Amino acid sequence: MARTTSGGEPLLLAVDISNTGIKFGLYPRDGAEKDTLRARWRVATVRDKTTDEYAALLMTLCAQAALRAEDIADVIIASVVPPLTPVFQVAAEQYLKREALVVSHEMDLGVKLLVDNPWETGADRMISTLAAHQLYGGPAIVIQFGTATSFDCVSPDGDFLGGAIAPGLGISAEALSRAASRLYQVELVPPPHALGKNTTHSMQSGIIFGHVGLVEGLVARLRTELPGPRPAKVVAHGGLAKVMAGVCPSIEIVDTNLILRGLRIAYDRLRAA
Repeated sequence: MARTTSGGEPLLLAVDISNTGIKFGLYPRDGAEKDTLRARWRVATVRDKTTDEYAALLMTLCAQAALRAEDIADVIIASVVPPLTPVFQVAAEQYLKREALVVSHEMDLGVKLLVDNPWETGADRMISTLAAHQLYGGPAIVIQFGTATSFDCVSPDGDFLGGAIAPGLGISAEALSRAASRLYQVELVPPPHALGKNTTHSMQSGIIFGHVGLVEGLVARLRTELPGPRPAKVVAHGGLAKVMAGVCPSIEIVDTNLILRGLRIAYDRLRAA
């Protein structure tokens, strides 16, 4: 799996492919600073973009950051967009001359999937469970504010217990503006007051503060069902995590790089196996 390169330090490329965006993270593969991101990029998910296009984009991003793509010694991928998984696998093979590790339920990451159908568990949920437990302990509730708002429940021992999935803020806002002819897209930020005095503030109140009610209600319910000697810690990540942390009292930690950090941890565990 691991190879060295001639030139700069060997790098690990972590790729988080979600429905809305793709995150790239470059870490030193080895050494004392291996948990330090050398570079991080986020691009829009485009399902019909080709291997060559994504590879060219990665090469350009590396060059702009004064990093050598040739120094990427290993690649690990978490994908919830099945059509794009082979696109990135082929890109790694053809352009980086590396065989990518693709996270799946069959891998031994030290995380038990204590759910009815383990194969249904998304790679992002496995990795968020691993990262949250390793970095913050358990029990924990990990909330991802992405295309969906998902709640991943982590046991005191670091196992995935299941959770909840709700429509994300963006989906909710888009559906509202599409279905109601006199409503429109609004910026997803909290309004000055819950009591809106115009259409924009009224929609922001319903979307943002309504989502607060969803988050706080589900966290309270899930905490009563999670085992452990203390209430579950709540960790948030995803594009709107910082916005929601400002209005959700239950959110204790915001870690915008949680999946990339989890991929770094997963890589080390798989490499040591």
